[in-house]
Order: sequence, then C-alpha cells, then structure tokens
Amino acid sequence: MSRSTSDTLVNISKKTVYTDTSSDLQKYGVPFYGAGWVPYNHIKSKLASQEKNEEDKKEEKDPTPSNDDEITTPLNYVVLAGGGGEGRSGIPNAIVVSHVNFTSNSLSDQPVVKHETGSDLPYRMTVHPHGDGIICAFQQSCRLFEWKESEGNEVHKLGVKVSEKVLIQLEDVGQQLALTFNSEGSVLAVGGEDGSLRVFKWPSMKIVLNEAQAHSSVKNLDFSCDGKFLVSLGSGLCRIWDVTSSKVVASLAKGNDEVFAFCRFSQINDKNPHLYIAAVTDYGGSILTYNTTTWKRIRSSRVVREAISAFNVSSDGKFLAVGTVGGDLFIINSANMRVQMMVKKAHLGLVTALTFSPDSRALVSASLDSSARLTLIKDKTSSGGMTWMIILMVLLAIAVYFIKEKGIIP
Repeated sequence: MSRSTSDTLVNISKKTVYTDTSSDLQKYGVPFYGAGWVPYNHIKSKLASQEKNEEDKKEEKDPTPSNDDEITTPLNYVVLAGGGGEGRSGIPNAIVVSHVNFTSNSLSDQPVVKHETGSDLPYRMTVHPHGDGIICAFQQSCRLFEWKESEGNEVHKLGVKVSEKVLIQLEDVGQQLALTFNSEGSVLAVGGEDGSLRVFKWPSMKIVLNEAQAHSSVKNLDFSCDGKFLVSLGSGLCRIWDVTSSKVVASLAKGNDEVFAFCRFSQINDKNPHLYIAAVTDYGGSILTYNTTTWKRIRSSRVVREAISAFNVSSDGKFLAVGTVGGDLFIINSANMRVQMMVKKAHLGLVTALTFSPDSRALVSASLDSSARLTLIKDKTSSGGMTWMIILMVLLAIAVYFIKEKGIIP
C-alpha cells in the first residue's frame, strides 16, 4: 500500500498538467454548501403549460398571442444554496440562481434570483431533473421550493418560491446530509446525520425504504444511471441497495488509511458502468473504482495531495471533478485517471460543491468563501491531435519545398 502510493506520487510530480486561467469567478455574499444545474428547458415547458391552463380556464373569446417562441437563445442557469446559519452574523441564508453565459465564459455578476430563507440555513440541496423544483435540507426539516416565472426581468424570467406542498415525511427528522433524485426524477433518497436512510416515490412521497441505522451517519448518496441501485456512504462503509427489493446487495469496506467521503456512479449507461468513491488518505485524496457487477475494487488512484472536499462525475462519464480543502480544482480523465485540467486556488476557501453542465462541457464549483466559478472543460485529446496535424502539414510543406529545390520533382 505504501509503495504504490509513493510510486503514484512520483508520477504526479513529473507529469505536466494544463492550468486553466480563463475560468470566471463571481462572489454573491453567501457561503455556499450546495450547487446544481437548472433544467431550464423542462421548467420553461412546465411554466408554459401552467400558463396555458390558466388561460383556458378564463374561456376568453379572443385568445392572446402565444409567446412560446419569444426566447430563441438557449438560457443556462446554475442554482446555489447556503448562508451564514442562525444568529445575527449579517450573512443571509439564501437560494441563489446565476445565469451562465457560455459565449463569454462567465457567470452573471449579480444573481438572477436571491431567495432568502430567513434564519434557516439550506445546508444540503438537490434539483429535480425534470423541473419539479429544489429540495433543501434545513436543520430539522426538508422543504420544497418551486420555480416560477418572474416578471421583473425581460430576459431572465426565472424565479423561486416556497412550494405549497409540504413534505410531511421529512418534517422534524433532524439534519439531512444527503439528498438526491434518480435520473428520471421518479425516486428521491434522503440520508440523515443520525444514520437514517429514506427512499420515496416522487411525487407521491410513498415510502420505499426506511432504514433507521443504515450508517452511523449518511454522508453521500447516488443512484445508478438505470435507477436500479442506490449507493449510500458512511465514513467507513459503503452500501449498495437494490431499489426494487430494498435489500443490500453489497457492502464495501474502506482500507486501513482510507476515509470514504463521496460516491458517484459512472453516468454513462454502457455495459461496464463503474462506481467511484472519493476517499481521504494519509497521503491525500484518492479515487477508488469498483466494478458494478462483482462490486470488487478495480483500482485505487491517488489524484491530489490534499483532502478532497467535493466530488462529481460528468454526464457523459468522461470526467471526474475534485475540489480540495485548499480551494484547488481538478478535472480528471476517467479513462486513465490523469489530471487533465487544474485551477490552482480556484477558491479562497474549501470547495463545497461541484456540478457539471448536462452536456459535460462546463463545471461550476462553489465554496464557503461565497464564490462560484465557471470552468470550461478543454479536450486535450482533440486539441493535441490538431496540433500534431498542423506540425505534420508544415513538415510536409518543407519537405516538398526542398525536393523541388533539388530538382527531384518538377
């Protein structure tokens, strides 16, 4: 174990890593604990449908022209949640929505939405993938927030409101540390600081699994791409649950010097999906890769020297994102577990949340220093191939020139 870690350290120190300097950083005055991409197309469709239903109910003789095609440019948003907690610190607790501009590679300098939550800190959050809203975990209960159409901005007509739907099953359950929907948005999993694991059908909130002591404390949760499995993570044990039967199908134990921190299934729905566990060791941060058929560990790759404080996987499964306690950001190629990009001191505080865009071309990171950063992911493979092609063409042109000079060809 010590020898392989040492060997990996040598490899890390010798390889050249591209350092990104073009990413955009914005500060919003709220220490962030969670981040998620906004499914704007789904939200727009839902809001348009609600508006149409309201118009139909009016039974007006002269219908108003539809504005469905009013916005032709696709809009992208990211939602963040956090705050200063209880007390009179002067730091608000809020849900913040920022506009993402891929053309200028930037986040909006001011929030599109800043919905304050009073003295309640939204410590964890999850975004429904098909636009049903945001669920935030507060100190004692979880609360649903819905999207609404805002009339205050001609371009960004997106708002947030407290839902009339009360999540009774998640009232007075204590602090929940992990929240996630499956990819279809039909199942919700919630894990508590007290070790409880609850799984519900959505939106009915019918209980599917209710395990009081799944772990000493549930730190992280994730569904497999097909929704068949749920992984739950404690500090020293990872459990794989069959969602249909609500039974544990595998238990993965940590190594001697490992502390499990985060878990993510590979999001590519192919024949060989993987399970990744980000672990903190005495030597830094490692990514553990598991086969999802045998549930055996395939490899352990030390990727950073500091402890990992945030982790995620891109939608296409090609990239892993790691944030550290020192504020550094790393984009890792999942095929070879090598660092493809890094942003040194991306944040002044520890990185708390990472979220990839649905098309996997960008990453938004958030921090306790109240900042959010947009980083565009550069494909070194394609750019490297283009560089070699240009070099080859130049060499070929030089060769042809000298051949002509020597009179070998007319």
